[in-house]
Amino acid sequence: MQQTIRVKQAAQYLSLSKSTLDKLRCFGGGPRYFKLGRAVVYDVADLDDWKSRRGRTSTWGDNVNLPADAAACA
Repeated sequence: MQQTIRVKQAAQYLSLSKSTLDKLRCFGGGPRYFKLGRAVVYDVADLDDWKSRRGRTSTWGDNVNLPADAAACA
């Protein structure tokens, strides 16, 4: 692990709300995280990787970024 940050800072880093990041962690589709005791932390390199994989070139087509069960809600 390199530089790790807590949930609130990770949400700010990704320009997401903390609630959104919490939901992604709970239901799937979010960046990789680590549990250290009761604390949830994210590796900044994992956040960068997750963000880069979500890049899109168009709004048309399948939303491949969502987990299969969430795609029906999109």
